[in-house]
Amino acid sequence: ITLNPRTMNYKYLFLALLSLGIFAEEKKPNVIIFLVDDLGWADISLRGADIDTPAIDSLFTDGMTMDRFYATPICSPTRAALMTGRDPMRLGIAYGVVMPWMNNGVHPDEHFMPESFQTAGYQTAMVGKWHLGHSQETFHPNSRGFDDFYGHLHTEVGYFPPFANQGGVDFQRNGLTISDEGYETFLLADEASRWIKSRDIAKPFFLYMPFIAPHSPLEAPDDLVEKYSDLEDARELTRSEAIDRTRKLNGFSPSARPMYAAVVDALDQAIGQVLETLKSEGIDEETIILFSSDNGGAAYAGGGADNYPLRGGKGDTYEGGIRVIAAMRWTGHIAPESNFSSIMTVMDVFPTLAGATNIQMMNTKELWGRDMWPAIKDSKRVALNKEVFFASETPNYGEFHTTVFNDKWKLVQVISSSLMEINVQNKLFDISKDPNEYEDLASKYPKLVELMAEKIRKWRALHPISGTRVQLVPPPGWRAPKDWASYTIPIEELQDDASLGFGAHAHQILDYLIKDHGRIIYDCKPGDWERGKCKAPEKPKTHQH
Repeated sequence: ITLNPRTMNYKYLFLALLSLGIFAEEKKPNVIIFLVDDLGWADISLRGADIDTPAIDSLFTDGMTMDRFYATPICSPTRAALMTGRDPMRLGIAYGVVMPWMNNGVHPDEHFMPESFQTAGYQTAMVGKWHLGHSQETFHPNSRGFDDFYGHLHTEVGYFPPFANQGGVDFQRNGLTISDEGYETFLLADEASRWIKSRDIAKPFFLYMPFIAPHSPLEAPDDLVEKYSDLEDARELTRSEAIDRTRKLNGFSPSARPMYAAVVDALDQAIGQVLETLKSEGIDEETIILFSSDNGGAAYAGGGADNYPLRGGKGDTYEGGIRVIAAMRWTGHIAPESNFSSIMTVMDVFPTLAGATNIQMMNTKELWGRDMWPAIKDSKRVALNKEVFFASETPNYGEFHTTVFNDKWKLVQVISSSLMEINVQNKLFDISKDPNEYEDLASKYPKLVELMAEKIRKWRALHPISGTRVQLVPPPGWRAPKDWASYTIPIEELQDDASLGFGAHAHQILDYLIKDHGRIIYDCKPGDWERGKCKAPEKPKTHQH
């Protein structure tokens, strides 16, 4: 075609190019995050488990196995890191989970992933378990970027009605209590499918599906219970002292493995239903899917999971507790049956999905996570650019499981404290050569142990002084509400500013004096206020209404 600029009608040329899509806005992919609860490393049929998991298996065979994907050892910290891309130690949600009798959540100043997707024109929904704060509306999913929320504010609400925690009803849609009947896992799949089908097809969507399954206490439909009733528990011990002692103490009780298998089978059916909905809507190839567990499988007595050959499980910082089963699928962009061997953490998810969808991240605070999409897209290995830290104090008060690791070295540290003493146990592994943590090299490299232990000490000093600690029981005399939706304090009934607490006039001095114990000034490193890097909190304003 020869174009003569003297005779060309630019108006019609523009319209022709527009009709060919030359100037059309890039169509954004949809995003679904399947976050499952306490699924073990070896608990899908693709990895040899005697459990039927064809839907989950398909995410690995049709997409990419995230071979070294890391989450925190327990629930709420992983969810906080996922939603913010930030280190949960800085957020004050690192050692324990948000229990029903707690009034905390993630600070409202923190920016959540769905907020960026909302700003980019996405419709957003969450279907499942929140576990990031319930006492005030500022902590609620609908205040953190989700247009729609269907599910539970807490964990352990049961798999059958009444869905409750501590006797209080915990099942809602956008702040209003509902009474849907059925098996919880299947209800979530029904809602996700309904929401996808009723979406605005002119806009992309972001769907977050944090399942309760297969978290204990375990329950499943009768047909699945019968299906696995004769399943033999052939699991090896985990080589974690804390976990294996629970199995030995539980030697006279029935194994949790058969019921666990039934729960995982139901979970797979639910995920399969959502995948079928994508196909029926003709959007499966334009949807990015990320699948992972929130921590290692619960391999202790009553949990039923299997992380073999990894060491340990949920609650500790061996690989079985933090290196979790994960896959990513985007047809046409990620090669099927591919493998990503680089270290990726749950903190990388937000920037990586932002990179894959080409949306702008609207956060202003310092991120820990990084955009791994270029490496994932090209299946290229990428080295860590900083060390990874994780911690847990769950379930034993005063027993801290911590770790720091890089591409080669990993220190696993257990700190046990009582009223009169503190015991520190250090184990050092060359994780590049010994991923299953058989050979403890601490005695061979004492200087390296000392160096890495000091890094853990400095990292733990970032924890806000009133951040979460393990609290397995409520304060004496505490009573649960009859309905958790009514327990949440509406925004209009809250003051306009976050409370500074006692000693607001002396926060800088207190922050300096407290040193290793944690931070008084939120999101401030020790000594940073002296160097002008953080502002001391101001006194709350007096608002005229």
